[in-house]
Amino acid sequence: MKIETSERIKKLPPYLFVELDKAKRKAREDGKDIIDLGIGDPDIPTPNFIIDALAKAARNPKNHRYPLDQGLPEFRKAIAAWFKKRYGVTLDPESEILPLIGSKEGIAHMPLAFVNPGDAVLVPDPCYPPYKSGTYFAGAEPILMPLTEKNRFLPDLKSVNHAIIHKVRMMFINYPNNPTGAVCDKRFFKDVVDFAKKHNIIVCQDAAYSEMGYGPYKAPSIFEVEGAKDVAIEFHSLSKTFNMTGWRIGFACGNRELVEGLARIKSNIDSGVFFAIQWAGVEALANYDKHIRSVLKIYEERRNVLVDGLKALGWDVAKPNATFYVWTRVPPRFTSGTFSQALLEKCDIVATPGNGFGTNGEGYVRFALTVDKRRIKEAVERIKKQLG
Repeated sequence: MKIETSERIKKLPPYLFVELDKAKRKAREDGKDIIDLGIGDPDIPTPNFIIDALAKAARNPKNHRYPLDQGLPEFRKAIAAWFKKRYGVTLDPESEILPLIGSKEGIAHMPLAFVNPGDAVLVPDPCYPPYKSGTYFAGAEPILMPLTEKNRFLPDLKSVNHAIIHKVRMMFINYPNNPTGAVCDKRFFKDVVDFAKKHNIIVCQDAAYSEMGYGPYKAPSIFEVEGAKDVAIEFHSLSKTFNMTGWRIGFACGNRELVEGLARIKSNIDSGVFFAIQWAGVEALANYDKHIRSVLKIYEERRNVLVDGLKALGWDVAKPNATFYVWTRVPPRFTSGTFSQALLEKCDIVATPGNGFGTNGEGYVRFALTVDKRRIKEAVERIKKQLG
């Protein structure tokens, strides 16, 4: 029997982080001392108060049943309370909030609910890969919005091809941004909302890094802009904020029709987040203020060590105001791919090539601040010695 994958699968490039993991595993099997600055997976443990909440809830047989499609009412109420305190925005726990098995699955499923084959979706480039893969799975065409250094890694909405705007059903944005670390203000969100209303486009704002801001910077929600609920859905994650990447818990919120459409897709594909993990999420959000400052202090120190170290080597690299990524141009004699390969082969450092996030990422590399300061200093020394 000859087995062939579907056309939608054939359109997909190899998933970037799977390929990175393969290279990393092989290097370790060869006995190399790898410093992993590749995948954005926090090395800081999940706080004990969250683990204790999970353990308690996991022992309750009531939590062993299929989760409700809408998720635990207490978790939705905790999200609404946190959102009101954090952003000053009121969400209806019954109709404007949907728990997710991590924000990634909600993002990838979103086009299936609202995009038809032949439609188009505006996708930033470079970007988090599921924006494109979710678009392909829905049979739609991704239309790239270049993120350039000249425009502070914000999409230029005025440059969108007006010849195809009638085909565009949805757009993805992501601030604070992965991979660039760029941030936006409410004025940008207002421009996005006005653009979406004018052209009848659904806005999907990925806010996975909303709580990872340094110094005075605090990321806004798109719903702080008047009229955003008419067109937008926002995706949040507990993964980075609470060091819970493996727990798989996040949520979508906003326009109730968009939330309902996503919920209909999910009810036919999965059975929701394990109740005990949702109870842990309740505890996490309730203790947000106690937790977040210590985490941000760690990442800010790491950011400073890496950026200051690379600057000392003559690199032109800026300190990001948010996320735990440093996005920087590669040295002139390299491409993104050859530099990442040189880092691995000569320095035993894993970093993510910028072109893995899209064609406009060529010429850049992304470092994740997911090892301690000592190892970051060591990484800088290795670069100086082997590639300086």
